Amino acid sequence: METTLQNALKAAFEELFNHQVDEIELQPTRKEFEGAYTFVMFSFLKAVRQKPEELGQKLGDYLVQNLPEVSGYNVANKGFLNISLSEKVWIDAFAQMAKNENFGQLPAQNQKVMVEYSSPNTNKPLHLGHLRNNFLGYSVAKILEAAGYEVVKANLVNDRGVHICKSMLAYVKFGHGETPESSGTKGDHLIGKYYVEFDKRMKEQVKPILAQVAQGDFSLFTSAEQQNIVTYQTKIAKIQQSVEQEQKNLPALKGQLLASFDQDFQDLFNEWENSNLITSSTFKKHIDGATFGKKQAPLVKLIRKIIKLYNSIGKEEGNIKQLANNKTALMGEVTQMLQKWEAKDPDTIALWKKMNGWVYDGFNATYKAIGVDFDQMYYESETYLLGKEIIDDGLNQGLFYTKPDGSVWSKLPADVSPNDKLLLRSNGTSVYMTQDLGTADEKYKDHQIDKSIYVIGNEQDYHCVVLFQILKDLGRPYAKGLYHLSYGMVDLPTGKMKSREGTVIDADDLLLEVKKTAQDRTDALGKLEGMSDAEKEEIYRIISLGALKYTLLRVDPKKRMLFDKNESVDFQGDAGPFVQMNYVRTRSILRKAASLGIDTTKGWQVADLHPMESELIMLLQQYEQVIADAAGLVDPKMGYNPSLIAQYAYNLAKTYSQFFAERRKCPILKTPDQSAESMERRKFRIALSTKTGEVIKKALGLLGIEVPERM
Repeated sequence: METTLQNALKAAFEELFNHQVDEIELQPTRKEFEGAYTFVMFSFLKAVRQKPEELGQKLGDYLVQNLPEVSGYNVANKGFLNISLSEKVWIDAFAQMAKNENFGQLPAQNQKVMVEYSSPNTNKPLHLGHLRNNFLGYSVAKILEAAGYEVVKANLVNDRGVHICKSMLAYVKFGHGETPESSGTKGDHLIGKYYVEFDKRMKEQVKPILAQVAQGDFSLFTSAEQQNIVTYQTKIAKIQQSVEQEQKNLPALKGQLLASFDQDFQDLFNEWENSNLITSSTFKKHIDGATFGKKQAPLVKLIRKIIKLYNSIGKEEGNIKQLANNKTALMGEVTQMLQKWEAKDPDTIALWKKMNGWVYDGFNATYKAIGVDFDQMYYESETYLLGKEIIDDGLNQGLFYTKPDGSVWSKLPADVSPNDKLLLRSNGTSVYMTQDLGTADEKYKDHQIDKSIYVIGNEQDYHCVVLFQILKDLGRPYAKGLYHLSYGMVDLPTGKMKSREGTVIDADDLLLEVKKTAQDRTDALGKLEGMSDAEKEEIYRIISLGALKYTLLRVDPKKRMLFDKNESVDFQGDAGPFVQMNYVRTRSILRKAASLGIDTTKGWQVADLHPMESELIMLLQQYEQVIADAAGLVDPKMGYNPSLIAQYAYNLAKTYSQFFAERRKCPILKTPDQSAESMERRKFRIALSTKTGEVIKKALGLLGIEVPERM
């Protein structure tokens, strides 16, 4: 129908104004206005020399006269033509949908896409941030499949390197032969414990080194390292001067403006001030998420500036700490262990395989619990040497160059980066970029993919831009199909997560916590009476996992988000359990219909529609377009976005909830009489409920969310 309207509008412009239009965009009419589709006219007014009301009336009259499907129109806000369709259009459209078992599966695109996600490190268990990554990757893969692509789900495991050796060394020194079996601990949790232990022990060793640096003693450092430390210290001193200058303005602005803020702001301000203005993550998040008045702006601006300055100090102090960490005895032993691993020392390799094996067992259990899987596994230990032959290719093409020290660099366009990119160290060892180049070639060789989507956090934006540019410059045939699905980090009400300090929200623990919340709230509704404990456990699992996935996917991937587990388990608002509950309602209607002896397999006939019925059918009709949008078929920059599916599922569930509640005006099973018309209406509404349930289930399935039959 949308295409029919677009063609009719093009014809109207040509016949009425002798003006050729190449493209007409329509959008669903907003609920507060009457209509099915809206045509925005603003960009056409000048070309046809018409006022908005005049153009809207002429186009509307043309549509009514030439398309029997158009029942009327209205012009809103001096520029929006809202087009209404006859009830027969919606009745016929629903009849086609009801017969189509493959509704929601778009035609084949004849292209293969790889979606790479998860990419965990084997030195710690999966945490909340990993969950967002896994849910995004899996959902994008399901959406692309529904959009007609052949999809390969891939996982590149970071199973080697310094961070892995830290856990290995800590286990050797402090583990006393502990195993998952002897400790009763999941393998990935056990290894994560030793990663945290390493960091704790290294902090103890670095303290005296930092004290020496503070006293001007650089005896442990090379002259180049000393020069870097002095540079960092100079930067810190300058920033501290700026902080002191800005702090002089704080008391006056505080006295003038603090009382005008709400109590939460005042409490956070006082807490921040009492901590010498340094502890700021919670306060900054509050400021970033709030709206302030014009008079309050000077104080907010000053607070932001002071926090930014302290963060800059923290960055420079971190640079010094990193150099000092490298001088600890523990880091020396880690370097030796990594060298042994690279030399394939049998004992080191055996330990590495044993500990990684424990981690993989833990990962696989978590993957199974959260309902994600992979078609192809890549391991960094098998790919880290890849890419070295690409160096010769780049050198021969004049894209790379060698510095006097023997290191190899890639030239980059100025609009990509002001600096060139290191690809090979002077000692001949590769860097992450080198192995990523090699892995990209390997993925193409294995699967001949047309597109490759990297699901990676936004802290790697620059890395991906440079990687894609180098592959493009090298003339790789798959380079134009590379896409970085950059997503924001997940924050907690208590602050930022840090793996090495053990302050992350563990994925396994979170699953249990959300399940307990779902159990408590489900039991409070009293809807599971008479079920076995096993049936109840399965429902708790489905509801809790649905709540968690929906919460992490309903936010646009590009946005940073705050996760609150209590808000995720909501049976009334924009949450997974609410959407699941409305699927369950459709199943309840079917069961009741069967108990009444109503044959739901036969067709139905109706001549008119209740407004709620029309609204439901209009929403159902939009499902395949939403899939196309979420898959990036229309605009790749706006695609790969599960939040579009989540929002659609919520809107459909909300509309069905309103339809379900209209029992007086729009009853589903009850009839005013036994007339043939009433019986047909009942069959139609049962069919409408059935199809709505099917689409809710399919939409949630694209998010990786299951649905229970009862709740």
